[in-house]
Amino acid sequence: MAALTTTTGAPHAAILGVGAYRPVRLVPNSDVVDAIDSSDEWIQQRSGIKTRRWAGPEESVQMMSVAASRLAIERAGLEPGQIDCVVVATVSHLLQTPAVATAIAHELGTDAAAFDISAACSGFCHGVALASDIVRAGSARYVLVVGVERLTDILDLTDRGTAFIFADGAGAAVVGASDTPGIGPVVWGSDGEQFDLIRQREDWRDVVGTPDAPGSGVMPHLTMQGNPVFRWASFAMAKIGQQALDAAGITLDELDVFVPHQANMRIIDAMARSMKLPSTVKIARDVADQGNTSAASVPLALDRMIAEGDAKSGDTALLIAFGAGLSYAAQVVTVP
Repeated sequence: MAALTTTTGAPHAAILGVGAYRPVRLVPNSDVVDAIDSSDEWIQQRSGIKTRRWAGPEESVQMMSVAASRLAIERAGLEPGQIDCVVVATVSHLLQTPAVATAIAHELGTDAAAFDISAACSGFCHGVALASDIVRAGSARYVLVVGVERLTDILDLTDRGTAFIFADGAGAAVVGASDTPGIGPVVWGSDGEQFDLIRQREDWRDVVGTPDAPGSGVMPHLTMQGNPVFRWASFAMAKIGQQALDAAGITLDELDVFVPHQANMRIIDAMARSMKLPSTVKIARDVADQGNTSAASVPLALDRMIAEGDAKSGDTALLIAFGAGLSYAAQVVTVP
Protein backbone atom coordinates (compact mmCIF):
# COMPACT_ATOMS: atom_id res chain seq x y z
CA MET A 1 0.00 0.00 0.00
CA ALA A 2 1.36 3.43 -0.96
CA ALA A 3 1.92 5.88 1.88
CA LEU A 4 -0.09 9.09 1.66
CA THR A 5 1.42 12.52 2.25
CA THR A 6 -0.50 14.67 4.71
CA THR A 7 -0.38 18.38 5.47
CA THR A 8 0.76 19.98 8.69
CA GLY A 9 -0.61 23.35 9.64
CA ALA A 10 0.02 25.97 12.26
CA PRO A 11 0.41 24.91 15.90
CA HIS A 12 -2.27 27.39 16.97
CA ALA A 13 -5.03 29.53 15.47
CA ALA A 14 -6.56 32.86 16.44
CA ILE A 15 -9.11 35.40 15.29
CA LEU A 16 -7.12 38.09 13.48
CA GLY A 17 -9.87 40.57 12.64
CA VAL A 18 -13.61 41.13 13.03
CA GLY A 19 -16.08 43.11 10.91
CA ALA A 20 -19.80 43.77 10.85
CA TYR A 21 -22.61 45.16 8.72
CA ARG A 22 -25.85 46.49 10.19
CA PRO A 23 -28.77 47.33 7.91
CA VAL A 24 -29.63 51.01 7.63
CA ARG A 25 -33.26 50.69 8.69
CA LEU A 26 -33.83 50.90 12.45
CA VAL A 27 -37.25 49.53 13.43
CA PRO A 28 -38.66 50.55 16.85
CA ASN A 29 -41.13 48.41 18.77
CA SER A 30 -43.88 50.84 17.82
CA ASP A 31 -43.61 49.64 14.21
CA VAL A 32 -44.35 46.00 15.05
CA VAL A 33 -46.84 46.10 17.96
CA ASP A 34 -50.08 46.57 16.02
CA ALA A 35 -49.70 43.45 13.89
CA ILE A 36 -49.15 41.26 16.96
CA ASP A 37 -51.56 43.05 19.33
CA SER A 38 -48.76 43.93 21.72
CA SER A 39 -47.01 46.93 23.27
CA ASP A 40 -43.54 48.39 23.61
CA GLU A 41 -43.61 47.63 27.34
CA TRP A 42 -44.52 43.95 26.75
CA ILE A 43 -41.77 43.47 24.17
CA GLN A 44 -39.12 45.03 26.39
CA GLN A 45 -40.20 42.96 29.39
CA ARG A 46 -40.15 39.74 27.37
CA SER A 47 -36.97 40.31 25.38
CA GLY A 48 -35.17 43.52 26.28
CA ILE A 49 -35.46 44.59 22.63
CA LYS A 50 -36.12 48.27 21.94
CA THR A 51 -35.25 48.41 18.25
CA ARG A 52 -34.07 46.01 15.58
CA ARG A 53 -32.35 46.27 12.18
CA TRP A 54 -34.28 45.15 9.10
CA ALA A 55 -32.64 44.95 5.69
CA GLY A 56 -33.83 46.94 2.72
CA PRO A 57 -34.26 45.52 -0.80
CA GLU A 58 -30.62 46.16 -1.73
CA GLU A 59 -29.20 44.70 1.50
CA SER A 60 -29.01 41.08 0.45
CA VAL A 61 -27.33 38.20 2.28
CA GLN A 62 -24.41 38.50 -0.14
CA MET A 63 -24.13 42.30 0.06
CA MET A 64 -24.14 42.36 3.88
CA SER A 65 -21.64 39.48 4.04
CA VAL A 66 -19.19 41.14 1.66
CA ALA A 67 -19.36 44.44 3.56
CA ALA A 68 -18.65 42.75 6.91
CA SER A 69 -15.94 40.56 5.36
CA ARG A 70 -14.05 43.47 3.81
CA LEU A 71 -13.80 45.10 7.24
CA ALA A 72 -12.65 41.88 8.91
CA ILE A 73 -10.00 41.25 6.24
CA GLU A 74 -8.72 44.83 6.42
CA ARG A 75 -8.53 44.70 10.22
CA ALA A 76 -6.61 41.43 9.98
CA GLY A 77 -4.03 43.23 7.86
CA LEU A 78 -4.69 41.03 4.83
CA GLU A 79 -5.80 41.32 1.23
CA PRO A 80 -8.92 39.45 0.07
CA GLY A 81 -6.82 37.29 -2.26
CA GLN A 82 -5.04 35.80 0.77
CA ILE A 83 -8.26 34.19 2.03
CA ASP A 84 -8.23 30.56 0.96
CA CYS A 85 -11.38 29.27 2.65
CA VAL A 86 -14.78 30.91 3.23
CA VAL A 87 -17.30 29.42 5.66
CA VAL A 88 -20.73 31.05 5.79
CA ALA A 89 -23.22 30.29 8.56
CA THR A 90 -26.78 31.15 7.61
CA VAL A 91 -30.33 29.80 7.52
CA SER A 92 -31.82 32.58 5.41
CA HIS A 93 -30.00 32.27 2.07
CA LEU A 94 -33.04 31.29 0.04
CA LEU A 95 -31.22 29.32 -2.67
CA GLN A 96 -30.73 25.77 -1.50
CA THR A 97 -27.83 25.54 -3.93
CA PRO A 98 -25.29 26.85 -4.77
CA ALA A 99 -23.82 28.03 -1.49
CA VAL A 100 -23.78 31.81 -1.10
CA ALA A 101 -20.19 31.44 0.18
CA THR A 102 -19.01 30.92 -3.42
CA ALA A 103 -20.58 34.20 -4.58
CA ILE A 104 -19.13 36.02 -1.56
CA ALA A 105 -15.66 34.64 -2.28
CA HIS A 106 -15.89 35.70 -5.93
CA GLU A 107 -17.02 39.23 -5.10
CA LEU A 108 -14.19 39.56 -2.60
CA GLY A 109 -11.71 38.50 -5.27
CA THR A 110 -10.59 35.06 -4.13
CA ASP A 111 -11.03 31.58 -5.59
CA ALA A 112 -11.05 30.10 -2.08
CA ALA A 113 -12.81 26.93 -1.07
CA ALA A 114 -16.27 28.14 -0.06
CA PHE A 115 -19.25 26.48 1.57
CA ASP A 116 -22.28 27.21 3.76
CA ILE A 117 -23.16 25.57 7.05
CA SER A 118 -26.59 25.39 8.69
CA ALA A 119 -26.45 25.37 12.46
CA ALA A 120 -28.94 28.18 13.07
CA CYS A 121 -27.99 30.68 15.78
CA SER A 122 -24.92 28.67 16.80
CA GLY A 123 -23.59 28.67 13.23
CA PHE A 124 -20.87 31.29 13.74
CA CYS A 125 -19.39 29.44 16.73
CA HIS A 126 -19.47 26.24 14.66
CA GLY A 127 -17.68 28.14 11.89
CA VAL A 128 -14.95 29.41 14.21
CA ALA A 129 -14.34 25.86 15.42
CA LEU A 130 -14.09 24.58 11.85
CA ALA A 131 -11.78 27.44 10.86
CA SER A 132 -9.45 26.78 13.78
CA ASP A 133 -9.22 23.09 12.87
CA ILE A 134 -8.71 23.89 9.16
CA VAL A 135 -5.80 26.24 9.90
CA ARG A 136 -4.17 23.86 12.35
CA ALA A 137 -4.57 20.93 9.94
CA GLY A 138 -2.91 22.89 7.15
CA SER A 139 -5.89 22.84 4.76
CA ALA A 140 -5.91 26.66 4.61
CA ARG A 141 -3.82 29.57 5.86
CA TYR A 142 -6.59 32.10 6.37
CA VAL A 143 -10.25 31.26 6.83
CA LEU A 144 -13.04 33.81 6.59
CA VAL A 145 -16.01 32.94 8.82
CA VAL A 146 -19.26 34.80 8.14
CA GLY A 147 -22.46 34.75 10.17
CA VAL A 148 -25.26 36.37 8.17
CA GLU A 149 -29.03 36.45 8.23
CA ARG A 150 -31.85 38.21 6.44
CA LEU A 151 -34.50 36.70 8.68
CA THR A 152 -37.19 39.17 7.64
CA ASP A 153 -37.53 37.08 4.46
CA ILE A 154 -38.79 34.15 6.54
CA LEU A 155 -40.57 36.09 9.28
CA ASP A 156 -44.33 36.12 9.85
CA LEU A 157 -44.98 39.70 10.97
CA THR A 158 -48.27 38.63 12.58
CA ASP A 159 -46.69 35.88 14.72
CA ARG A 160 -46.69 37.12 18.32
CA GLY A 161 -43.91 34.72 19.25
CA THR A 162 -41.33 35.76 16.63
CA ALA A 163 -42.21 38.99 14.81
CA PHE A 164 -40.63 41.29 17.40
CA ILE A 165 -37.52 39.18 17.95
CA PHE A 166 -35.73 38.49 14.69
CA ALA A 167 -33.65 40.84 12.58
CA ASP A 168 -31.01 41.10 9.86
CA GLY A 169 -27.26 41.69 9.66
CA ALA A 170 -23.83 40.17 9.08
CA GLY A 171 -20.65 39.66 11.05
CA ALA A 172 -17.33 38.20 9.94
CA ALA A 173 -14.03 37.06 11.38
CA VAL A 174 -10.71 36.06 9.84
CA VAL A 175 -9.03 33.07 11.47
CA GLY A 176 -5.33 32.42 10.87
CA ALA A 177 -2.14 31.04 12.37
CA SER A 178 -0.92 32.21 15.77
CA ASP A 179 2.21 31.63 17.84
CA THR A 180 0.03 31.13 20.92
CA PRO A 181 -3.44 29.57 21.33
CA GLY A 182 -6.09 32.13 20.39
CA ILE A 183 -9.09 29.82 20.02
CA GLY A 184 -9.85 27.29 22.72
CA PRO A 185 -11.36 23.83 22.20
CA VAL A 186 -14.96 23.91 21.07
CA VAL A 187 -17.69 22.40 23.23
CA TRP A 188 -20.56 21.62 20.92
CA GLY A 189 -23.47 19.28 20.44
CA SER A 190 -27.19 19.09 19.87
CA ASP A 191 -30.37 18.13 21.67
CA GLY A 192 -32.50 16.70 18.88
CA GLU A 193 -35.28 15.84 21.31
CA GLN A 194 -36.04 19.58 21.23
CA PHE A 195 -36.07 19.66 17.41
CA ASP A 196 -39.51 21.28 17.15
CA LEU A 197 -38.94 24.19 19.58
CA ILE A 198 -37.49 26.46 16.89
CA ARG A 199 -38.15 25.56 13.30
CA GLN A 200 -39.33 26.49 9.85
CA ARG A 201 -43.07 26.06 10.07
CA GLU A 202 -43.77 24.78 6.56
CA ASP A 203 -41.99 22.29 4.38
CA TRP A 204 -41.23 23.65 0.88
CA ARG A 205 -43.47 20.89 -0.48
CA ASP A 206 -46.34 22.39 1.50
CA VAL A 207 -45.78 25.66 -0.33
CA VAL A 208 -45.42 24.27 -3.83
CA GLY A 209 -47.84 21.35 -3.57
CA THR A 210 -48.71 19.26 -6.63
CA PRO A 211 -50.86 19.91 -9.73
CA ASP A 212 -53.69 17.99 -8.05
CA ALA A 213 -53.19 19.63 -4.66
CA PRO A 214 -51.66 23.10 -4.96
CA GLY A 215 -49.74 24.34 -1.94
CA SER A 216 -50.45 27.38 0.17
CA GLY A 217 -48.11 29.63 -1.78
CA VAL A 218 -47.08 31.17 1.52
CA MET A 219 -43.35 31.51 2.22
CA PRO A 220 -42.13 29.10 4.93
CA HIS A 221 -41.80 31.03 8.18
CA LEU A 222 -39.96 30.69 11.45
CA THR A 223 -41.84 29.57 14.52
CA MET A 224 -40.66 29.23 18.10
CA GLN A 225 -41.96 27.95 21.42
CA GLY A 226 -40.58 30.73 23.57
CA ASN A 227 -41.07 29.44 27.11
CA PRO A 228 -39.46 25.99 26.61
CA VAL A 229 -36.56 27.61 24.74
CA PHE A 230 -36.05 30.07 27.60
CA ARG A 231 -36.03 27.31 30.22
CA TRP A 232 -33.64 25.13 28.22
CA ALA A 233 -31.20 27.87 27.24
CA SER A 234 -31.04 29.65 30.59
CA PHE A 235 -29.67 26.65 32.41
CA ALA A 236 -28.35 24.10 29.91
CA MET A 237 -26.15 26.67 28.19
CA ALA A 238 -24.58 27.83 31.45
CA LYS A 239 -23.16 24.32 31.83
CA ILE A 240 -21.83 24.40 28.27
CA GLY A 241 -20.19 27.74 28.95
CA GLN A 242 -18.43 26.38 32.02
CA GLN A 243 -17.27 23.34 30.04
CA ALA A 244 -15.76 25.64 27.41
CA LEU A 245 -13.90 27.58 30.11
CA ASP A 246 -12.63 24.33 31.61
CA ALA A 247 -11.54 23.02 28.21
CA ALA A 248 -9.54 26.21 27.61
CA GLY A 249 -8.03 26.14 31.11
CA ILE A 250 -9.60 29.50 31.97
CA THR A 251 -11.19 30.37 35.32
CA LEU A 252 -14.07 32.78 35.76
CA ASP A 253 -11.67 35.28 37.34
CA GLU A 254 -9.55 35.21 34.17
CA LEU A 255 -12.50 35.87 31.86
CA ASP A 256 -12.81 39.43 30.55
CA VAL A 257 -15.71 39.30 28.10
CA PHE A 258 -18.90 37.24 27.72
CA VAL A 259 -20.44 37.19 24.23
CA PRO A 260 -23.54 34.98 24.23
CA HIS A 261 -25.94 34.59 21.33
CA GLN A 262 -28.17 37.66 21.40
CA ALA A 263 -31.45 35.76 21.63
CA ASN A 264 -33.13 37.58 24.47
CA MET A 265 -31.95 39.82 27.30
CA ARG A 266 -33.63 37.64 29.92
CA ILE A 267 -31.73 34.58 28.67
CA ILE A 268 -28.45 36.50 28.69
CA ASP A 269 -29.05 37.62 32.29
CA ALA A 270 -30.10 34.12 33.39
CA MET A 271 -26.99 32.57 31.85
CA ALA A 272 -24.74 35.13 33.56
CA ARG A 273 -26.39 34.40 36.92
CA SER A 274 -26.21 30.63 36.47
CA MET A 275 -22.52 30.84 35.58
CA LYS A 276 -21.89 33.23 38.51
CA LEU A 277 -19.93 35.60 36.29
CA PRO A 278 -17.88 38.13 38.27
CA SER A 279 -18.96 41.77 38.02
CA THR A 280 -15.69 42.49 36.21
CA VAL A 281 -16.80 40.49 33.14
CA LYS A 282 -18.20 42.69 30.38
CA ILE A 283 -21.38 41.22 28.89
CA ALA A 284 -22.60 41.77 25.32
CA ARG A 285 -26.12 43.20 25.18
CA ASP A 286 -26.38 44.01 21.48
CA VAL A 287 -29.87 42.50 21.29
CA ALA A 288 -31.45 45.66 22.79
CA ASP A 289 -30.78 47.67 19.62
CA GLN A 290 -30.10 45.03 16.98
CA GLY A 291 -32.62 42.25 17.70
CA ASN A 292 -31.89 38.55 17.31
CA THR A 293 -29.88 37.99 14.13
CA SER A 294 -29.32 34.25 14.57
CA ALA A 295 -25.93 33.24 13.09
CA ALA A 296 -24.88 36.92 12.84
CA SER A 297 -25.53 37.78 16.48
CA VAL A 298 -22.24 36.70 18.08
CA PRO A 299 -19.91 38.47 15.60
CA LEU A 300 -22.13 41.56 15.56
CA ALA A 301 -22.06 41.71 19.36
CA LEU A 302 -18.29 41.13 19.51
CA ASP A 303 -17.67 43.83 16.90
CA ARG A 304 -19.73 46.34 18.89
CA MET A 305 -17.89 45.51 22.12
CA ILE A 306 -14.55 46.07 20.39
CA ALA A 307 -15.74 49.35 18.85
CA GLU A 308 -17.05 50.65 22.18
CA GLY A 309 -13.97 49.57 24.16
CA ASP A 310 -15.70 46.90 26.24
CA ALA A 311 -13.52 44.24 24.61
CA LYS A 312 -9.86 45.08 24.18
CA SER A 313 -7.16 43.38 22.14
CA GLY A 314 -5.77 40.47 24.14
CA ASP A 315 -8.87 40.09 26.32
CA THR A 316 -10.20 36.60 26.95
CA ALA A 317 -13.75 36.16 25.68
CA LEU A 318 -16.28 33.35 25.93
CA LEU A 319 -18.39 32.93 22.79
CA ILE A 320 -21.49 30.79 23.21
CA ALA A 321 -24.59 30.21 21.12
CA PHE A 322 -27.58 27.93 20.75
CA GLY A 323 -30.26 27.65 18.11
CA ALA A 324 -32.74 25.53 16.23
CA GLY A 325 -32.10 21.85 16.42
CA LEU A 326 -31.34 22.48 19.24
CA SER A 327 -27.68 22.96 18.29
CA TYR A 328 -25.09 24.66 20.47
CA ALA A 329 -21.40 25.57 20.50
CA ALA A 330 -19.01 27.51 22.72
CA GLN A 331 -15.32 28.38 22.79
CA VAL A 332 -12.96 30.76 24.53
CA VAL A 333 -11.08 33.13 22.20
CA THR A 334 -8.56 35.93 22.47
CA VAL A 335 -9.96 39.25 21.25
CA PRO A 336 -7.97 40.45 18.20
